[in-house]
Amino acid sequence: MNTQAPIFSKTDNMKFFRTLNKRVNDYFKENNLQKTGNWKLHLKTVVMFSLFLTPYFLILALDLPLWAYLLLTVVIGIGMAGVGMNVMHDGNHGSYSTKPWLNKIMGGSIYILAGNVYNWQVQHNVLHHTYTNIPGHDEDLDAGRIIRFTHSAKWHRFHRFQHLYSVFLYGLLTFNWALTTDFKQMKAYLKRKLSYGEPKNPKILWTTLVITKVIYFSIWLVIPMIIGITWWKVLLGFFVMHYTAGLILSVVFQLAHVVEETTNPTPNEAGEIENTWAIHQLFTTTNFAPKNWIVNWYTGGLNHQIEHHIFPNISHIHYGKIAEIVKETAKECNLPYYEYKTMTSAVIAHFKHLKELGQKPQMA
Repeated sequence: MNTQAPIFSKTDNMKFFRTLNKRVNDYFKENNLQKTGNWKLHLKTVVMFSLFLTPYFLILALDLPLWAYLLLTVVIGIGMAGVGMNVMHDGNHGSYSTKPWLNKIMGGSIYILAGNVYNWQVQHNVLHHTYTNIPGHDEDLDAGRIIRFTHSAKWHRFHRFQHLYSVFLYGLLTFNWALTTDFKQMKAYLKRKLSYGEPKNPKILWTTLVITKVIYFSIWLVIPMIIGITWWKVLLGFFVMHYTAGLILSVVFQLAHVVEETTNPTPNEAGEIENTWAIHQLFTTTNFAPKNWIVNWYTGGLNHQIEHHIFPNISHIHYGKIAEIVKETAKECNLPYYEYKTMTSAVIAHFKHLKELGQKPQMA
């Protein structure tokens, strides 16, 4: 990981963000709207938590055949991803509510999703949102050696098949969160003295991590075994739940940044990035299925990644409305606005790009 933070240009087209920011602010003022969530988000919260937790209690209460048990664990995984994209995500961006304490509670839902607030805020809010698609700084591009997400990543012979095997690895995302990733990230982030907001006491962070992990595994593994569900059945359901959630989250994340259109800018010798931060987001981010109400609703607006990256403190329930403002302003300033009309076309584009990245680089 490159620790020298890039510096974004301050001399290019500043008209874009000034104009866009004014137009978006005017939209909220003219319509007398808060930029945070409203009853639509609150209702969705109830639905997502119901999808997530109701099957869990049914599993504890009923003696189910294996097929029904596994079906319910798939539903839990769908709800788990839904809570993450709709509730936890807005909460940790401070956009769920105007009340900080409510944002903290909703952001804290990550603890029952196998994650950790501190790690997520550093990786997502600091590294990903600030240094989007910059190799060596945006950890979302780092899949170890197994998947090559950028042209600058080292190539291995097995990458020729990554467009085929990557989808199977995507499902391990949250499973890795639960077992190893959080511990590795916390150690690395504290060593680098990274934080989101006011720095926190490392002892408190480590204690919180250990306690929440114990509670997490107690809820999802220990309690089901105590009430009499066979151990192998519990472990299988746990894996299916995580694999379902991990696959959904990974695919949604990758469609926004790992496609042919998006760039992976690297700093020059002075450590500078060519564009200003806001314009950088346009070159490194893609929307998909913007008119599909199911995708819009379930993904928590993560299909409107351009709007989310430029306005991360605005709740996702508003992205559909402000998207036209962003698109029009980008057009006026002769800037790109990448989007795929359907989710299918975005999925095809992603795996096509993975295939291209998997080919052996041509020697200069």
